[in-house]
Amino acid sequence: MNGAESLIRTVSRAGVDVCFANPGTTEMHLVQALDEVRAIRPVLGLFEGVCTAAADGYARIAERPAMTLLHLGPGMANGIANLHNAHRGRTPLLSVVGEHATFHRRRGAPLQTDIEGLARPVSKWVRTSANAGAVARDAAEALAAAGSAPAGVATLIVPADCAWSDAAGPAEPVPPTPPARVADAAVEAAAAALAAVRPPTLLLGGTALTEAGLRAAARVAAATGCRLLSETFPRRIERGGDLPVVPRLAYFPEEATAELAQGGGIVLAGAAEPIAFFGYPELPSELAPPGMAVDTLAEPAHDAADALERLADRLGAATEAPAPRPPGPDADDAAPPDSAPLGPLSAVRIIAALQPEGAIVVDEGLTLSAAYVPASAGAPRHAYLALTGGAIGFGLPAAAGAAIAAPDRPVIALQADGSGMYTAQALWTHAREGLDVTTLICANRSYRILLDELRRAGVEQPRPGAQSMTSLGEPPLDWVALATGMGVPAARATTAGELTAELRRALAEPGPHLVEMAL
Repeated sequence: MNGAESLIRTVSRAGVDVCFANPGTTEMHLVQALDEVRAIRPVLGLFEGVCTAAADGYARIAERPAMTLLHLGPGMANGIANLHNAHRGRTPLLSVVGEHATFHRRRGAPLQTDIEGLARPVSKWVRTSANAGAVARDAAEALAAAGSAPAGVATLIVPADCAWSDAAGPAEPVPPTPPARVADAAVEAAAAALAAVRPPTLLLGGTALTEAGLRAAARVAAATGCRLLSETFPRRIERGGDLPVVPRLAYFPEEATAELAQGGGIVLAGAAEPIAFFGYPELPSELAPPGMAVDTLAEPAHDAADALERLADRLGAATEAPAPRPPGPDADDAAPPDSAPLGPLSAVRIIAALQPEGAIVVDEGLTLSAAYVPASAGAPRHAYLALTGGAIGFGLPAAAGAAIAAPDRPVIALQADGSGMYTAQALWTHAREGLDVTTLICANRSYRILLDELRRAGVEQPRPGAQSMTSLGEPPLDWVALATGMGVPAARATTAGELTAELRRALAEPGPHLVEMAL
């Protein structure tokens, strides 16, 4: 047995069953080992960013790490944007990167790179194997690090000679460290804060956004009158059906600060302290209003759901609280006529009305997301995955990973056209693997979020230079042709009726589909 096979057998024993790969010369022994062991499903991505986001989407649904296999430093560099998203989302992920043979390193080879230097900003654990005998133990420790709370990316760098040389055999799995239990003192402090005349906002993240966490948070809210909010971009949140409705904290800083100002303080339950995505002139980085108390019930490394249940019990909350529900539809929410031109609001209403029970929604719709989230609050039960780190190009490959993790559940990729072009190659993987993913392209032919930011900067009418930096219409992207060329059946919808018909057809048929929504 060589080092490569010892690695594959080790991680397979520990529960890894899929590897998203874009290998090269230095990884050929690892590719051969995957073929020999046959316990891990190899999935080819045509770009490393597809592999890393697919592993992120897989782990968010499977709740265990997938493995990626990348080629040297340049291959890892291609995947870093989506490793950043996984890192920010605290997603368990084993990133295996091939390296030049130890005797060939530092000789000035064209692909020579500081892989550890690339890996550290997006990894919680980094190691380069010293020899073939160390590879298996390194793999076991990497996997344990990835899954230990708070979870994250573990990067194991394997020199080629460590892969091809003889090794003793696989290593025993190392158990990951589970989330820590919140101290009783933190529960008491949160109970005291919530007893105030003006209760604080309870900001939820991590396991607080599971079904158990949401129901416990609803009990706390019913007992205290506190307001519930979730992180703006949650790693995963269970939604719909009879679950409590928890609005997202607004994206733009002024709106978020105004929302938080409605409470008498902030209590964090699995969420990090809210910080603006960007710095703006004359606006603070902190989203909490100046002077507002920010207390912590549970940090991201804690079991936030358990902490909320204990807090609810401490408050004497009813065992089952009525779940906050979305407001009923008003006259403006009436279904548009089939002949109506397709717009953002009509599109999200149609999607929310048609998405099936148990769907997984991967949202990189960007400017459409703000409308989709409230529109789908009363939809059937579904899991919702958001863009945790803000690095675009996440949606299409994350949908592939989610579909592989849960082949019995339909996946809907709500995808903006501009960010979709970062990893459009993922459509080929959808087709090759026969994945049940329905991709809905929000085709406004612009980087609409940048137009919004220009307006925030005081530019109401961009001049030609700025306009050219936000337009995707010269020439227009043809997503039907792009998808068809990669083996995904596709159609274009320009009216409400066309979207309804195409979405129904896509959801009724197995396998991948794409609908370009001309907005």
